Amino acid sequence: MPVCPIDARGSLIVLAAQLQALQTMIGSIEKRLTMQHRANEASKRLESVPGIGTIGASAITATVTDPNAFRSGRDFAAWIGLVPRQDSTGGKQKLGPISKQGDRYLRRILVVGAHSVLRRARQNPEKYPWLTQLLARRPFKVVAIALANKMARVAWALLARGGTYRVPALAAA
Repeated sequence: MPVCPIDARGSLIVLAAQLQALQTMIGSIEKRLTMQHRANEASKRLESVPGIGTIGASAITATVTDPNAFRSGRDFAAWIGLVPRQDSTGGKQKLGPISKQGDRYLRRILVVGAHSVLRRARQNPEKYPWLTQLLARRPFKVVAIALANKMARVAWALLARGGTYRVPALAAA
């Protein structure tokens, strides 16, 4: 049975109203998130790290209430699931793909942030020499995971030790 244009129009009007309601809800959630982010000093420090925006900083500070629960940045990155899985036998160490065990949401936020930084690195290679050299040797997604791992370690250091993020000297030169 063919669909009448009147029925299709009615359905589209309902869908458009639902879309508008969702956009309004998303806007109010973003405003609340921004207010919480601005009220949290640790979240504001994390936002200064390239690739970690307002959402990432808020998610990390909300999830990690005590950064001293981790001995090091590597332990924090492993908790998120951003370190290579180790398959060792006979004294020979073999590193595999990332373990993907841990907090999926934080891992996804850090990987998406790393993709963003890598796109900027491709546009301005002189600003990101470390990433440019790594991209010349390794596939894009492998470099993205390495950068997400580094971002997680920096985030842990900022949370555990305080201070502010400083751009590395090589990248600044």
